[in-house]
Amino acid sequence: MNIGTASELSGLPVKTIRYYEDIKLVKPARAQNGYRTYSDEDVLYLNFLSRARKLGFSVDECRLLLSLYNDSDRSSSEVKALALQKVDTIETKIVELTSMKNMLSKLAKSCHGDDRPDCPILEEIARGPLK
Repeated sequence: MNIGTASELSGLPVKTIRYYEDIKLVKPARAQNGYRTYSDEDVLYLNFLSRARKLGFSVDECRLLLSLYNDSDRSSSEVKALALQKVDTIETKIVELTSMKNMLSKLAKSCHGDDRPDCPILEEIARGPLK
């Protein structure tokens, strides 16, 4: 199948599929005319990559996950460890985002939001590191 069909079936933009090919995450065959030809297995990998990226895995982590997926001798403990590491990363990010949200809410409440030029939000941002 051509890249357009692979894109439709995987839900990934053509540009992303080309990028994944450039970095060797997928390796479609080439027809005699030089066009990429994608197999059902390629589409499976593209779907895998799409889901893994939506779960927050980096490209390098996706590469590792794909290698584990293709390794019938793998231990599921390796995959579980990667998933738990990602959970820890997400939990840290949630704490950071919650802190940012709370600070912005606090700053917004301190601002009159009227026609006057004084703005506590800008003043606090200009002051230095936010805590």
